[in-house]
Amino acid sequence: MTTYPSHYINGQWVKAQSAETLPVYDSSTEEVMATVPAGTALEAERAVLAARAAFDAWAALPVETRAAYLDKVAAGLKARTDEMALTIAREVGMPLKMARAVQVGGPTWHWGNFARIARNFEWEKKVGNSLVVREPIGVVGCITPWNFPLSQITLKIAPALAAGCTVVLKPSEIAPVNAMILAEIIHEAGLPPGVFNLVNGMGPVVGEVLATHPEVDMVSFTGSTRAGKRVSELASQSVKRVALELGGKSASVILDDADMEAAVKGTISACMLNSGQTCSAHTRMLVPAGRYDEVKALAKTVIARFSVGPSLEETSKLGPLVSANQRDRVLGFIRTGIEEGADVIAGGDQPPAFEKGYFVQPTILGIKATDTLAQEEIFGPVLVVIPYKDEEEAVAIANSTIYGLGGGVWSGSDEHAMKVARRIRTGQVDINGGPFNANAPFGGYKQSGNGREAGVYGFEEFLELKSLQLKPVAAA
Repeated sequence: MTTYPSHYINGQWVKAQSAETLPVYDSSTEEVMATVPAGTALEAERAVLAARAAFDAWAALPVETRAAYLDKVAAGLKARTDEMALTIAREVGMPLKMARAVQVGGPTWHWGNFARIARNFEWEKKVGNSLVVREPIGVVGCITPWNFPLSQITLKIAPALAAGCTVVLKPSEIAPVNAMILAEIIHEAGLPPGVFNLVNGMGPVVGEVLATHPEVDMVSFTGSTRAGKRVSELASQSVKRVALELGGKSASVILDDADMEAAVKGTISACMLNSGQTCSAHTRMLVPAGRYDEVKALAKTVIARFSVGPSLEETSKLGPLVSANQRDRVLGFIRTGIEEGADVIAGGDQPPAFEKGYFVQPTILGIKATDTLAQEEIFGPVLVVIPYKDEEEAVAIANSTIYGLGGGVWSGSDEHAMKVARRIRTGQVDINGGPFNANAPFGGYKQSGNGREAGVYGFEEFLELKSLQLKPVAAA
């Protein structure tokens, strides 16, 4: 077990004021793999003031200087890929090989990409007699989740730093060890004191300081819709900018002319990534009513290939869930579905037979569009299949939740799929299994949040616009 006794504030490791610690569990073994300090409100405020003191000098640095620091962080992450992948596989439960590629490889690329974006960005533009300039918004409080911990940290602090902001990070208390390793990498990269700060702790303590403190100019939050509403309420008192990436209940709409086998396989893969612990997971599969039995048979065949096991075993395709609470929550949803009359296509509410670990069977349930599981975000390896009578009803069902984060449309032609996709109120739609684009804007409609992450769109979230009104040059 590793013990972390300090927070990272103002360029140094500062011993925690409180003796209280937070345990971090290995999701496959249920053993305590590490402890981190439970931060206090005073420590959070100290970090905010350090970020404020560092802001002017950091924002004034040449863009190339800031970008070079980001490149150093990317190099540091690459050098510690194996350590970071092992850490996240244990914390979150994603199988190690996939954790290396997705949970570490993606963030490493993003650090370098945001450096490139900053170097190539149009910081000033002439508009009539005005010079419109982009400037960093200021001090940013970043509150991040546990499911893709390093990715979500990176998509906030890397663009913020590149833009000239200073940051205070509160990582998830469930999966914070990767953040501590990243802080070590940032320290080794030599960023000036106060530019990056990390305080571990609970949301109602540390997170609420970031949301309310008058010296914080922006809060970027990823997590549940419930918690996002709380952050918005607190931040509104000081009129901060708030970026929210919240829950989802994404629909994969399979049209009658689709390659059914490819569509079912693609939808299940898009649902089960990270054992379903993905906000944009395609958790509702909408299928023509007349082809329900065909889809059901295909789904049984596909899901049987998803082997479940500890995250460090090479044969595991699905690992455990992140915690006992999460496992129990997901099993509760499955039981609710069964009680409401769901057709159990695969899996069920009995955990796999492992002595330890927070495991749930990959489960597929046939349900009605009005059932609980058609509306609630489950955040586990659970896919629901919903029949529809025609395309009008399919679009209506896809748009029938409070969420609008992701989704997909499958058709025999991209044109047909795109026509339907344009009617779905969601932030991104995969057309016939189109792959994830790390430079495209990521974010949601409705109660899935506001603002966008990734690429230049995510970079612009951390900038203010200023107009300098120039006196027109007199004609000769």
